[in-house]
Amino acid sequence: GLLEYPKPVELLKFFIKNITQENDLVMDFFAGSGTTADAVFQLNSDSLFRKFICIQIPEELNPKNENQKAAFNFCQSIGIPENIAEIAKERIRRAGRQISDGLQSGQNVDTGFKVFKLAESGFKQWRQPGQADTEALQRELSLNIDSVLSETSSENLLYELMLRMGLKLTCKVSFSDDVYFVEDEDTGGLYAFLLERVDQGLIDAVLAKHPVKVAALDRLFEGDDALKSNTVLQMKDAGVMFECV
Repeated sequence: GLLEYPKPVELLKFFIKNITQENDLVMDFFAGSGTTADAVFQLNSDSLFRKFICIQIPEELNPKNENQKAAFNFCQSIGIPENIAEIAKERIRRAGRQISDGLQSGQNVDTGFKVFKLAESGFKQWRQPGQADTEALQRELSLNIDSVLSETSSENLLYELMLRMGLKLTCKVSFSDDVYFVEDEDTGGLYAFLLERVDQGLIDAVLAKHPVKVAALDRLFEGDDALKSNTVLQMKDAGVMFECV
């Protein structure tokens, strides 16, 4: 069972150190408690800047299992869900803090990480009406006037749009004045995502940063066709790709 045979961090460090080079990506499809991430953090003090991807299903911990009881109790003590994935996340956080606290002057080890979960799209999917009549089609069209599912957070929409545009999930993301800015790792180009609000002042401020592309939610224009048309023209004149979703 899970956690019965934990991977020794020193063994993983030995393997990883001997088979990786600068900027290599280490992938662990069975992350368990996050030992691989811990090992990569520890090794990166040599400035080879390895990265990791750790994958783990949120398997529930069993408090009656002797090998999982301590982990179950730990989750309860700090108020996180009692599953293996949450244990891994907490370990990676703590391993990162430990590395950061122990750095010597001039050392730099990136101990940041992002967590992603498989989920349904945040955008409504077109469903062909069961009845091929005008009334049924009008109902489906009305449901898709706003293409975004109401319960979807802006951050989730951002990462879904990034994937659609071919941007890596590891790209640097910043949030300023209700705008998400994403720097393309490969080209250095700046992408801007308007997911909170749209007005003329905000459009001008975004264009001043010279992005290569701007994406905005159509619903933010709130039927202001003049603002939407003007935005399209401004983007075209500035040589910026514009997408309304």
